[in-house]
Amino acid sequence: MDQNTKDFLKILVEDIHSTTIATIDEDGRPLTRVIDMMLWDEQGVYFLTAKGKAFYRHLMEQKYISLSSIKDKRSISLRGNIENIGSEKLDEIFEKNTYMQGIYPDDTRSALEVFRFYKASGEFFDISDPKNVTRGSIVIGEAEQKINGYYVGDACIGCKLCYSVCPQKCIDISKKPVVIDQSHCLHCGRCAEICPKQIIRKVG
Repeated sequence: MDQNTKDFLKILVEDIHSTTIATIDEDGRPLTRVIDMMLWDEQGVYFLTAKGKAFYRHLMEQKYISLSSIKDKRSISLRGNIENIGSEKLDEIFEKNTYMQGIYPDDTRSALEVFRFYKASGEFFDISDPKNVTRGSIVIGEAEQKINGYYVGDACIGCKLCYSVCPQKCIDISKKPVVIDQSHCLHCGRCAEICPKQIIRKVG
């Protein structure tokens, strides 16, 4: 797990905390719930639910979720595999998330089981500074890091038209072919639209 992913998971758990998780219901339709992310470490991200809930059943059957969260104009999305780890980490979760002690006092926490996001990929996106948006990739475990964004081909003629329409001015026009800084790109596609050679392509 690289340092960027660690930083983003810390934001997810400690700053954003409450997330929207999607599973599939019995009719094959998406179903969302707001679930708190309780812990993170080198092995993944942890959350829990009660064994009597339909959510628990969906998690056990599907073993895959999508997650979206946002706070203060910073967002994180993740999708990937989960696993049930039973009561492992349960005491640590209650120690770090003390409000849970009021919801499930004493031994009633035995109704809960912990799930771990152990193989997932996603993205961090920050628009808190509108003139300098930032984005970054998140990879947990052996998940494949998906390449996403706009890329300039070798046939670039260096006309700089792409830079002229880029809202974030995140294209390095000192090189040829010019280079789009993926960590600041909005993925708006204006560069691809204006390119006279049509050699800027969308990947992902």
